[in-house]
Amino acid sequence: MDMPTGATRRTILSRFAAALGAAAVLPGSRTAAMAATVPHGDMFAAEYTAHKGPVNLHMYRRRIGKPVAGSSPPVLFLVHGSSFGGRSTFDLNVPGKPGYSMMDVFARYGFDVWTMDHEGYGLSSRTSGNSDIASGVEDIKAGMAVVARETGRTRAHFFGESSGGIRAAAFAVAHPESADRLALSAFTYTGKGSDTLGKRAQDLEFYRTHNVRPATRELYRSVFTRDKVGTADPAVGEALADAEAKYGDTVPTGTYFDMVTKLPLVDPAKLHTPVMLARGEYDGIATEEDLIDFFTRLPNHDREFIIIPGAAHSLVLGLNHDRFFYALNAFLTPPPRIDKLG
Repeated sequence: MDMPTGATRRTILSRFAAALGAAAVLPGSRTAAMAATVPHGDMFAAEYTAHKGPVNLHMYRRRIGKPVAGSSPPVLFLVHGSSFGGRSTFDLNVPGKPGYSMMDVFARYGFDVWTMDHEGYGLSSRTSGNSDIASGVEDIKAGMAVVARETGRTRAHFFGESSGGIRAAAFAVAHPESADRLALSAFTYTGKGSDTLGKRAQDLEFYRTHNVRPATRELYRSVFTRDKVGTADPAVGEALADAEAKYGDTVPTGTYFDMVTKLPLVDPAKLHTPVMLARGEYDGIATEEDLIDFFTRLPNHDREFIIIPGAAHSLVLGLNHDRFFYALNAFLTPPPRIDKLG
């Protein structure tokens, strides 16, 4: 049956997405079950270096308890976006406001949590490259070699936010043997109707001719105000700016250039892993219609589309991050599938 067009179609899509989101985050008996499985113990933290040819890539790890040979919990690999590195995104310390470290939260949920600074970010090598999506896929490949060496696991769950979602999804397409379950937030498919990408396109010539762009305090503040003021604590933008200041005052342009000129960068028909697609209610990077188009083309029916109310671009660092963490943990830890009785 043909989909209605115009305002009617948009209304149907919006209601469909909202219903899916509500279903994914409804509380129930699962809450108590998950709480009962959260491990207790000392937090283990370590840092490593992956090698992509001459490029050094800094990696971070968090889990409960020291690693034991031959015994590793499931690995969760977190992939950062365009404007700040792995630790700033997923292990941010906001003074006086605990709970923003996604690495700590998911280590407590029982995962061996890893992230990395992509080329040109954080403590990784600063090169003449622009750290585009293709480069990011190779970064993850190099990082997974370290994960396999240290954990004995050759597969991981992946989560990526913003352009990190594109990196993670592109990696899962290129290396399906390494990808288990895949979660994407603030993802961009074709970019059609995107307010954020429309504004970004105005600076296309700069991205074409420069490999880095300024990383100012105002840039980090704007991540949390550009879509909807009040969806993030202002202290988060300040803490993020402080965290990134020690790495320099520029970040690469590659993902911005790719998202303005090369979308779509991921063919959903080639993505065979289970997928969660998450969107903040007010996120301007992609429309619900565009994301639902991507969602309906996924070949694996183990898939979820959720909308986090009261959230904008960053689900990880917004006020409602706990709601997102709850939903993501549920996606990563489903009960076994049952195909027949007995």
